[in-house]
Amino acid sequence: MGAILFTCALALLIWALVFSNELQRRRPQWHWYLVGYPLTALRVVFTWRRVAYLNGLTVSHKPNRRVLGDLEVKGEPLRTRTPRLSFPRATPYGLEVRVRLHAGQTPAPFLASSDAFAHAWRVHAVRVVSPERGVVLITATARDPLENTDHTAARGAAALLSATVGTLESGRAWGMDFRRVPHWLIVGATQSGKSTLLARLVTELAPQPVALIGIDCKGGMELGLLEMRLSALATNRSEAVTVLAALVTEMQDRMRTCRKEQRAEAEECTTYLLRVAQLGAALGLHLVVAGQRVGSDLGPGVTALRAQLSGRICHRVNDPGTAEMALGDLNKDAVVVAQSIGEAERGVAVTTGDMGGWMRGRSHLTTPAEARAAAAEFARMTPRPPFLAHTPGGGTLVRLSSQPYCWPWSSGSSPCSSSAPATSSGGRRR
Repeated sequence: MGAILFTCALALLIWALVFSNELQRRRPQWHWYLVGYPLTALRVVFTWRRVAYLNGLTVSHKPNRRVLGDLEVKGEPLRTRTPRLSFPRATPYGLEVRVRLHAGQTPAPFLASSDAFAHAWRVHAVRVVSPERGVVLITATARDPLENTDHTAARGAAALLSATVGTLESGRAWGMDFRRVPHWLIVGATQSGKSTLLARLVTELAPQPVALIGIDCKGGMELGLLEMRLSALATNRSEAVTVLAALVTEMQDRMRTCRKEQRAEAEECTTYLLRVAQLGAALGLHLVVAGQRVGSDLGPGVTALRAQLSGRICHRVNDPGTAEMALGDLNKDAVVVAQSIGEAERGVAVTTGDMGGWMRGRSHLTTPAEARAAAAEFARMTPRPPFLAHTPGGGTLVRLSSQPYCWPWSSGSSPCSSSAPATSSGGRRR
């Protein structure tokens, strides 16, 4: 049975080699898996030792420096060890290999040798990344996936505010998700493809229930073809001013709808927060303040409030000022590390450490269902302080006047107050 399968595979390979050009023209993916990948994989395996040696990616068994008296002699190592290479794994556009680094090696020399890999393996391009410590992932692209992209591919049901505008060099779809990344910058010289990209973006967003507004100060030469789907199109600077003013007005109206408070109220909130932070710790009140950014828009007392909040946690931020405000007065290195947190590292943050320094951490994932279940399970343990009786969410509390009130921060054998808060005749707190 094994001999029959081997014979069939050999016959298929010979057929593929004979009709290689025709197969590559009609079925490029088949040609790659049947012809290109086997030859390239063998080339990678058999040339790896020499390529690694010529590019300084090997290590010696013994040190290549010796001291003879007061003279240091440097010689060529007699024996070298090549980093272990996994067998190449086929991908739709090339192959991948994983390299296990020796002790003391770093990914930097492998990154510098990417061109040498591409020439030695006769591929279009090579990309080197380090997905984990001690491992280097080398991805070889046999042909340029961006050379001939399929513009006629059927468009699936795209998520709201997302668009597939092209193909990435990895072969995956190139998407623009405005819910994940709300704002984009597109630059390029004349005839570099900016207008084509914008046309594709509008084409993808056209079926979605969104308003599209265009500003084309070239008199509408670029976006004029799309005017039927645009809610507004400004073709000169004066029209652009009118459109932008309307957008700002709408934004301010939405902001007022979402935030009913005025500037004075924001300053008052900051003042109260500062007062609680200054005196609360000694009296059993503790603050946890969280927000997207920390700046002067929170009021003039924000700097003083920050000084009272000695515990700091900084996740990925959109502006360096917030990282500086959160960690700048503690350690400048912590600010740099916080700014290096990637978008994919959700939950990762820089926090004050146990020994007074700082370190990176990642919070445990808690789903909304888990949080809701925990709140429901321990709802009976919720304290009902009398000073919160008439606050939003506090409700009007009822209890028997003979029952003592228990303060959650009390200590000792009798944590409950012996005197009950004043109540009205109906048993409700005043």
